[in-house]
Amino acid sequence: MECRLQILTLGCSKNRVDSEHLLSLLSPHYDIVPEDGLSAGVSVVLINTCGFIGDAKEESINCILEQVERKKNGEVGRVVVFGCLSERYADEMPKLIPEVDAWFGARDFAPLLRYLGASSAFAAAGRLLTTPSHYAYLKISEGCDRRCSYCAIPFIRGRHISVPIERLVAEARSLADKGVKELIVVAQDTIYYGLDLYHRRALGELLQALSAIEGIEWIRIHYSYPDDFPEDVIEQMASNPKVCAYMDIPLQHISDKVLSAMHRGVTGAWTRDLIRHMREKVPGLVLRTTLIVGHPGEGEAEFEELLDFVREARFERLGAFQYSEEEGTYAARNLPDTVPPEEKQRRYDILMSLQGGISRACNEARVGQTEEVIVDSFTDDVLVCRSRYESPEVDGEILVGTDSPLLEGVDPYCLVGEMITVTITGADDYDLCAEIKEI
Repeated sequence: MECRLQILTLGCSKNRVDSEHLLSLLSPHYDIVPEDGLSAGVSVVLINTCGFIGDAKEESINCILEQVERKKNGEVGRVVVFGCLSERYADEMPKLIPEVDAWFGARDFAPLLRYLGASSAFAAAGRLLTTPSHYAYLKISEGCDRRCSYCAIPFIRGRHISVPIERLVAEARSLADKGVKELIVVAQDTIYYGLDLYHRRALGELLQALSAIEGIEWIRIHYSYPDDFPEDVIEQMASNPKVCAYMDIPLQHISDKVLSAMHRGVTGAWTRDLIRHMREKVPGLVLRTTLIVGHPGEGEAEFEELLDFVREARFERLGAFQYSEEEGTYAARNLPDTVPPEEKQRRYDILMSLQGGISRACNEARVGQTEEVIVDSFTDDVLVCRSRYESPEVDGEILVGTDSPLLEGVDPYCLVGEMITVTITGADDYDLCAEIKEI
């Protein structure tokens, strides 16, 4: 079997960055098969797993079992697993699925690289992008020093370790040289960035340094904790034309009782004040948040308080999880999971139905506006686009028809990765329709 390798990446965008670094180091030794390509005839399938919550673990295990079955059928050679699931269950997984050829963790990729016959100089690795070439994720730190009661990340990924600013700038400059126009800054907690290296929160400084790179047009921030939110980051969103007025800030809950049980270190009043302050300082700010329903301590009163908060805050983007008891966490050891699964589902459905109406209203308010968008893809005679207010993969899209006279003689595929101007013409709960105004 030829030396062909494929990486299948599950879970979050931080995992995707790890896969892209690995692909850069493995590409001199293997022919790389795209993730969405046919895996038949692949000599090595690498599976980058997620082990965060129950659904993610199930997805990872199913993916492993599928590739093991292909191995049995002779469609693929070796099946190699790494990432959060195998880090978390290093003893259990090899016994559960012995057909896997090798298991590796999530913190140190040198053993995996040596196993595959490649250089282990991971820190110096470039990137082989698996996203469209005009945007990329920039992982600014590893691990987490927070101790949220429900979260397994700290003992999967270890302590918080920031990547030095100069390394991140060099990486971002390399990405810009490859045509990347949009950087999505990610970490387990982006506002914690710099505390270990510089003894201060340095995300604002990093944003300034990244915005000086020629070719980078948009910078957006994901995964920011609400505690001690840096004022200079808010100022960057308000005044720096390259930093999108967009913030992904997972709040998890609003009830003081639940926040205390979650060990979040903030109160409902603090959360409300922060959101009010951010919206006052940053005109047109779009907020994305994530909430958990059914956490121990959430009764009907606490859930109703959460619904009232969502009505009040009117988040433009909102996702939710049903609480999943994760072994090893403080909550699993000390807080009985007393909310039945059917009740968690009921609360989740009510919350997402409420948010659907809010999202639609926010979208409808944009009808008639002229916006700059970036074209992500062209399919079925439609340009699939995003503005500064939509992040890839997690938010809605702006769908632009190609029957405009402005496109006469223009190959729509040539517009992918380009920025164009559109007028919003329609909206639903999550997506928008638009027509081209200028290319």
